[in-house]
Amino acid sequence: MGVEEKERLQLERLKKTAQTVYEKVPFYKKKFEDSNITPDQINSLEDLKKLPFTKKQDLRDHYPFGLFAVDQKDIVRLHASSGTSGKPTVVGYTKSDIELFSEVVARAIAASGGEPGNVLHNAYGYGLFTGGLGLHYGSEQLGMATVPVSGGNTQRQILLIEDFKPQVICGTPSYILNIAETMEKMGKDPRNTSLKYGIFGAEPWSEEMRQTLEEKLNIKAVDIYGLSEIIGPGVSIECHEAQDGLHIADDHFYAEVIDPETLQPLPDGEYGELVFTSLTKEAFPIIRYRTGDIAAINSEPCKCGRTSVRMSRVKGRIDDMLIIRGVNVFPSEIENCLLQLEEIVPHYQIQLKRDGTMDQVVLQVEVSEKVFDECSQDLSHLMMEGLKSKIQHTIKTNCLVSIDVDIQKPNSVPRSEGKAVRVVDLRKEEALQK
Repeated sequence: MGVEEKERLQLERLKKTAQTVYEKVPFYKKKFEDSNITPDQINSLEDLKKLPFTKKQDLRDHYPFGLFAVDQKDIVRLHASSGTSGKPTVVGYTKSDIELFSEVVARAIAASGGEPGNVLHNAYGYGLFTGGLGLHYGSEQLGMATVPVSGGNTQRQILLIEDFKPQVICGTPSYILNIAETMEKMGKDPRNTSLKYGIFGAEPWSEEMRQTLEEKLNIKAVDIYGLSEIIGPGVSIECHEAQDGLHIADDHFYAEVIDPETLQPLPDGEYGELVFTSLTKEAFPIIRYRTGDIAAINSEPCKCGRTSVRMSRVKGRIDDMLIIRGVNVFPSEIENCLLQLEEIVPHYQIQLKRDGTMDQVVLQVEVSEKVFDECSQDLSHLMMEGLKSKIQHTIKTNCLVSIDVDIQKPNSVPRSEGKAVRVVDLRKEEALQK
């Protein structure tokens, strides 16, 4: 669709959504009134900036169904976040919302290289998390045979990959890497499967991780993005032709990037906080939702021919950002450094500790089997000191921070069967022990 035609469609849908939330969601009516705006004042896409923001806390404050715009009888599915920091955030879907969800995910799978008649191995978790069911419905919508294996039971995953011969695999990058490494330990070559494409998301991952996955599995790996508050997976995805930014389904989800401090919109190319407004959802429409994800957007045409706005790979989350001696660093930036070093494997964990009155950041990394054997399985070996210095130098050069490094033997860092836990804050636990 051409840009002007798409913008007309976006404005038409934005005006309808604004009218809906004003009439049917008391929270939004009050927010609009507090901002001295009514839906009939939305006459251009620029007017979106006049509308109030929505935050995750707003969802928790109206738990469970306070932000729904339809009657309970019209809800056909509920999803919820894990609720690790208080009440979970709950989202609902009407029958039309499920059809929309299926459509945008089907588009995403097609952009990744999937085709009708293919087999899709779905290793995303099923349940209240939107990932598993989102990819499942989209795969079926596209006309693919869907294997709903979910996460875990890695050896069974390998058996099904060998026997069902899927062309596409979906899951978190850390878990799919775990599958590949398990195959290698079983004496199997993960490059010799039927897989051609991988759709990876639900956790930040780096370009270096992409290269590792592509090399280990002999596939094209693309990044998918989504969050339950907007709809789930399928909000955006990379195309397999370019692998250069994630195409946003922007006829359904309007994207902005703002400065998280000033809340002012940022121009294309500048990194800030992603903000989404839904344009076509019925049960749970949402206005200017602050995602907490750091990214940039790009309106330039893509070589694949799609005219949708693209977003960069998510750099990290505002709440995951580490401040190390005054320097802001995201875990994904540390991952970029680690994956440049062949002596260690791409599994790591950042631990936040307290050393007296000072915060201490310790990076746990895992040495490769080859290096471990060369050191006669002695982590106190002089070679390990050299490797530690090399890791610290690489991080210092690229991230401009000095960090403590703890080198572990192979298979010591916890493996993921879902989202990888990259940052562990031990400070509260240490304080309680004292």
